[in-house]
Amino acid sequence: MYLWLLFCVSALQYAVAAQNVTGIDGWLRYARIPNADSLRGQVPGHIVALNDSETSPVFTAGQELMSGMAGILGANADVSYSMSEKGSYRNATGTLIVGSMDQFEGASIDMGEEPELIEDGYHIAFSGSDVHIIGSNQRGALYGAFKLLAWLAQGRLPQDSYTSNPDAPIRWGNQWDNLQDGGNHGSVERGYAGDSIFFKDGGVREDLSRVPLYARLLASVGINALVVNNVNANESMVEPRIVEGLGRIADLMRPYGVRLGMSLNFATPELLGVLDTFDPFDESVIQFWQDRTDLIYSHIPDMAGYLVKANSEGQPGPLTYNRTLADGANLFARRVQPYGGVVMFRGFVYDSTSLNQTEDWRADRANAAVEFFDGLDGSFEDNVVVQIKYGPIDFQVREPASPLFAHLQNTATAIELQVTQEYLGQQCHVFYYADLWKSVLDWDMRYEEKPSLVRDIIAGRRFNQSLGGYAAVINVGLNQTWLGSHLAMSNLYLYGRMSWDPTVSGEDVIQDWTRMTFNHNPDVIQTIKEISMESWPTYENYSGNLGIQTLADITGSHYGPDPASQDGNPWGQWTRADTFSIGMDRTVFNGTGFAGQYPAIVRNKYDNISTTPDDLLLWFHHVNYTYPLKESDETVIQHFYNAHYAGAANAQTYAPRWEALKGKMNQQQYEEQLYRLIYQGGHSIVWRDTINQFYYNLSSIPDEQNRGGCGGDFPYRIEAESMELDGYNVTIAEPWNTASSGRLIAASSNDTATATATVPDSLLTSNSSTYDVAVNYFDVAIGIAHWTLYLNDRMIGEWKGDMEYRLGHAPAVAINGDSNTRITFHDVKVRSGDVLKIVGEPEREDVAAVDYISIFPPGVVD
Repeated sequence: MYLWLLFCVSALQYAVAAQNVTGIDGWLRYARIPNADSLRGQVPGHIVALNDSETSPVFTAGQELMSGMAGILGANADVSYSMSEKGSYRNATGTLIVGSMDQFEGASIDMGEEPELIEDGYHIAFSGSDVHIIGSNQRGALYGAFKLLAWLAQGRLPQDSYTSNPDAPIRWGNQWDNLQDGGNHGSVERGYAGDSIFFKDGGVREDLSRVPLYARLLASVGINALVVNNVNANESMVEPRIVEGLGRIADLMRPYGVRLGMSLNFATPELLGVLDTFDPFDESVIQFWQDRTDLIYSHIPDMAGYLVKANSEGQPGPLTYNRTLADGANLFARRVQPYGGVVMFRGFVYDSTSLNQTEDWRADRANAAVEFFDGLDGSFEDNVVVQIKYGPIDFQVREPASPLFAHLQNTATAIELQVTQEYLGQQCHVFYYADLWKSVLDWDMRYEEKPSLVRDIIAGRRFNQSLGGYAAVINVGLNQTWLGSHLAMSNLYLYGRMSWDPTVSGEDVIQDWTRMTFNHNPDVIQTIKEISMESWPTYENYSGNLGIQTLADITGSHYGPDPASQDGNPWGQWTRADTFSIGMDRTVFNGTGFAGQYPAIVRNKYDNISTTPDDLLLWFHHVNYTYPLKESDETVIQHFYNAHYAGAANAQTYAPRWEALKGKMNQQQYEEQLYRLIYQGGHSIVWRDTINQFYYNLSSIPDEQNRGGCGGDFPYRIEAESMELDGYNVTIAEPWNTASSGRLIAASSNDTATATATVPDSLLTSNSSTYDVAVNYFDVAIGIAHWTLYLNDRMIGEWKGDMEYRLGHAPAVAINGDSNTRITFHDVKVRSGDVLKIVGEPEREDVAAVDYISIFPPGVVD
């Protein structure tokens, strides 16, 4: 009954889709397509789902097909679940039948030539007016139903039979949801879209209505399991009251074929006070985990398995007792093996307390995973999968593929990707992962000098493993768009598509997703495709180039620019930048030896600076700022300046290109995404200036083009500290380079403050009669300041510092690169001698801080 009501509600949503598209349905809106009339007659009018149990994915498939065809085509297909008259299906005409191979055989329905299917695969057969969707299992049948609906939603219906099998058996999602946090709201670590849909007040939510909606999205792209809690797991996850709640979550996901998995804290027996040890060889510890595993499977008989993070970033693990990582993984693997469960054991292992940049030139966090797993290959149980982050550091804007993939020939592996944009704009900047993920999946390890693509290793093809595949940190929240941004959802869709088929085209995926999420307007499709495909190189240009990693705040938010934070900390994400040179020397001869962790062909390529491509130069080599690049006429430092200006300039084009789509898409989608694109344009300039100022100050090498922030002046700016101040004080930014010229103004109390300046002749150098006026200010959380901008006592505009409620990035609690942002007013008539005045009204911690005002001609990037 629950599922039936869910689909009835969905049908009502379709009726109001034109007025309100919140994002809750993602790409499963089932909106009416332009050629619905011509396609309607090509689909059967009767659906037979070969399972009448509401917990069955085949039952769900029947419901999806009925509601999908109604929404997409306006077709009134009916659904039958009766199994009593099996023979009537044999010669039925105009019927769509969906079920597993066993169910087709049990119903005596002729499948024709038996399709070659592996687990979760499906076959769609067209025979006259009949359509058969045949799954290798019930999940596969549901996946086939979603594939048929995806075709219809894109306005096409192939007539040739179609068989599809997944690339790998493991296609899991990871949620970093916290069972408990300071506010007891159920937070999501590195989540930027609101609180957990699973947990609240230290337990499982009573209201789990979002869970089946999420499972539906996951199933539609073939994701077959979801770990629902943080890898930094709370020990209470195995307590009976929590396990009972997890059972309720599993019940809601089961109709979509999505199995529940859970993360474990290795020290749980001790942390719960049950035992005084968590030694994996201790018999009482073994019995503890056996009892808890039995309890869990009694509530969740189809639980997918455990995810374990051990001996990393302060987390407990087997090394505490001088046991190996394999000993720790096998402790859990032997408990779940009788139930068919899998243990995903994270390869993200390093000891931050042992990393010292200043004392050890050879210290390198990138080496840690291979070093910790050295000698363990083949000692893991068969149901253990080592889950390896795609790069050796931590979800950076560009990394080489982790060499650990080449070291585990006798152990199943999975690649860990990240849908949530932790270091990559936190859903406030557009970042489409297609080409980044492909750069890793297509990385050739050349093990034993044979082709050894990462995608073939994790799928089990290269080393003949039966397990392996994909895991992605997704981190949806209670936001109606799930990830906080309409465009960010393309990455969840992309993950499903690429984990099913890693060779799929990123351009094809984004166009398919756009038709289903937005509409079929060719301008909408083209614009979203272009912005999405440009987003990785654009973000890389203004956030960190040449393999230097993402120059974000490493020790805090992982969001805004802070290149100074990269070095001198124990986290090992270093650049080793000094006044003369930059980059990690990871060579075998003189550096950390990291290059030597790859097989010989790859090692030789990256160990040699002359054969290392520029885009990973600073990952593998330490060079002078004046080192000339191979692929351009630039030096390293000039490339930094040029790339940051180019990236920020391209980000300025996103909002105008989006504005050209006004009236061509749903108004809510248009306005909500436009707000973020405008924000990104402003914040990209903060990134540009922060990084350029930092490296110019460090190297003392000016920009050849004499641009602002790197040896030249900003020709369009009025620095706030140069204005006449009343109630404002001049202060130094921390870090200094996160403000223009290192200084800003902040209200000295909670009283209104003003800053006034006369527009000089030097700013108005063009023949334009109107200008864009931008204010860079700092929007600090914990308080909502208010600003008003006047020109000759005429108000140009006003705004609030409320981005903590409108954007989902890590809260900006200080005046720095996280909180620095801008607002722009267009077509303002400005003359020399006009008086600009900005009035700030602070509130609590938000001190109405201002960095500068820019006045520049339209079309100029200041």
